[in-house]
Amino acid sequence: METVIKAADFAVEERARRSGGTSDAGIYEMVARALERRGVRGGTLADVGCGAGDLRPYVCGRFGRYVGVDAVRYEGLPAGVEFVRADLDRPPVPLAGESADVVASVETIEHLENPRAFVRELVRLARPGGWVVLTTPNQLSLLSLLTLVFKQRFNEFQDAHYPAHLTPLLEIDLRRIAAECGLAEVSVEYSLRGRVALTARHYPRPLARLSPRAFSDNVLLIGRKPA
Repeated sequence: METVIKAADFAVEERARRSGGTSDAGIYEMVARALERRGVRGGTLADVGCGAGDLRPYVCGRFGRYVGVDAVRYEGLPAGVEFVRADLDRPPVPLAGESADVVASVETIEHLENPRAFVRELVRLARPGGWVVLTTPNQLSLLSLLTLVFKQRFNEFQDAHYPAHLTPLLEIDLRRIAAECGLAEVSVEYSLRGRVALTARHYPRPLARLSPRAFSDNVLLIGRKPA
């Protein structure tokens, strides 16, 4: 099932496809953990910036309906996904307001020009009492801070990532945006999966638990829309 309001222009489609439409499994696991800890289940999950729909296997047992939103329909998106095409830099998303019990956005906000407008749109889509959860690269990880010192760029915002990655956000930025958007019960969590600089190895999970911010490549913000 597909709803097409307006075809994405070439620049937006090119930027979207550079991401490959997929993320690390540890990021999807982080989202699933955050929802499980809060006992969130049932109803509709809207995955805004869904890519190839790789979040779905991690949450499909918790929700009756899964709606995917993105600028392009990626190969591999499951046939059963309700897909809505939208340029996320030009809200509104063509979905009814207050139509989802959970609005998730995995590794999408850093691709966009206006993160505040984007989070306002996520909140618009959430039902009163529903949850908004988003993830983005963690600029305060040890790897990212070392890259900033030696290359004057955050790790996920080097030249090779541009123009797919546009907007780096710190934890404080996420908290400020959540407050501006009126979200309650706000929490910031970490993936507990961080790459060791100059290697393909990751820090052991017990070490990451001791200092999640330093040893996690990705950060999550979750908050609830007041009822």
